[in-house]
Amino acid sequence: MGGFPNTVTPELSAYIAQRDSVYLATANAAGQPYVQHRGGPPGFIKVLDDHTLAFADFTGNKQYITTGNLVENDRAFLFMMNYADGERIKIWGRARVVQNDARLFERLTDPAYAARVEQAIVFEVEAWNANCSQHIPRLVHAEEVERMVSDLRRRIDYLEATLRDSNIAFEPAGRDGLGR
Repeated sequence: MGGFPNTVTPELSAYIAQRDSVYLATANAAGQPYVQHRGGPPGFIKVLDDHTLAFADFTGNKQYITTGNLVENDRAFLFMMNYADGERIKIWGRARVVQNDARLFERLTDPAYAARVEQAIVFEVEAWNANCSQHIPRLVHAEEVERMVSDLRRRIDYLEATLRDSNIAFEPAGRDGLGR
């Protein structure tokens, strides 16, 4: 397809292993498009071989639009974003829903993630592309921001305690950083 790679390279596999979110686009037999977010723990999308990806599809809103579309039309598209580093990957292919396959579900399930697997989506890669990072906003997960802020708060507390213990006069900063 358009000269794009059609196999999962080690670099693509590493990128996929870090994702905790993907947009899955499908269309019904009449071509009506639909995009649905899918998420899970980092690495929830598994590389099964150099042409096949799969992920556990967790119980959700019970609309089953994606599932219905894939019954009518197996063409699908994955759109993966890494907002923190300004990267995106587009993957074209064909997808199918797999139900009642305990071995596959076990391979796709993270026991530490509290969600019920309803079915699996298996995606056959036909082409992929990593394209320009222009205009991708730099965003980070709230948990990462909280970790950074907690580290800074611990450092501020340490520095304030050190100053207090050294009898140096100072005005401690409030949590807003503006003083009290």
